[in-house]
Amino acid sequence: MSFDRIDIALLAALTRNARASHVELAEQVGLSSTACARRLKLLEENGLITGYHATLGLKQLGFSTTVIVRITLDSQSEEALDAFEKAVARCPSVVQCHLMSGDDDYLLTVLARDIEDFEHIHKGQLSTLPRVARIHSSFAIREVINRHAPPTALDRLRRATR
Repeated sequence: MSFDRIDIALLAALTRNARASHVELAEQVGLSSTACARRLKLLEENGLITGYHATLGLKQLGFSTTVIVRITLDSQSEEALDAFEKAVARCPSVVQCHLMSGDDDYLLTVLARDIEDFEHIHKGQLSTLPRVARIHSSFAIREVINRHAPPTALDRLRRATR
């Protein structure tokens, strides 16, 4: 798919406000709302827009503790990785999980209500995951940046349309 300045402007507008209506987006990029809706549908079909979400106030929902957890498995076989990934996907406290290079096999982000809650999560969820050899936990003191895409994400598309 080729992109033009209007596609880039739509993507940029959505990164600022994913709740903007087709009418609002159309006004921002100089299209009719019908043409804007068509373009958005194409961007979704081509995988440039993979979803829309609301950012929740986690503290207001009772989740004041973010824990970064590094996990090392006892084996890096396909069976071990697959078993771990299927099990960790069922852990309700895990909000992100990344397969890593380096010393640790996985990096998880876990949300907890407090340290005592994390103790229950550690005992009841993380320690019971298959093939876990080692768990290292670090508590986040304060969130500094929380981006879903880097500010430069659209730069390649901008350069290609010049």
